[in-house]
Amino acid sequence: MIYLLFTVLLTEMALVVTLSFRNPLRKLVISLLDKLKQGRGPIVAKTVGATILVVFLSAVYSALDIQRRSKEGSMINPTDAVLMSHLLLLASLMGFSLFLALIADRLHYYIKEIHLLRMRLEEAST
Repeated sequence: MIYLLFTVLLTEMALVVTLSFRNPLRKLVISLLDKLKQGRGPIVAKTVGATILVVFLSAVYSALDIQRRSKEGSMINPTDAVLMSHLLLLASLMGFSLFLALIADRLHYYIKEIHLLRMRLEEAST
């Protein structure tokens, strides 16, 4: 699952960089995002986002549970230490993935709004 999350993160980072700067791929990415946001796309995206959020919260809760158990005892178990590091990596990757998805969505929205405002200004000036 960690390799999948790293792939998702790299894809989202590339998407955010592509949307942030004016380049030839920007129009293609915007048109692809427009098509993804039509039909059942938003429902699927919200479902996947909610699932990732629930798994993220579960990983955070499990990590906090291990931390609470380690505070009760004087020594931390090596198995708990490995499990804790795995859960923290998983939670941080999922949290950053959700954050980048939100950033990409807002960038797409703002770019579309700016494009519509420019078109309205051009129509008003002519």
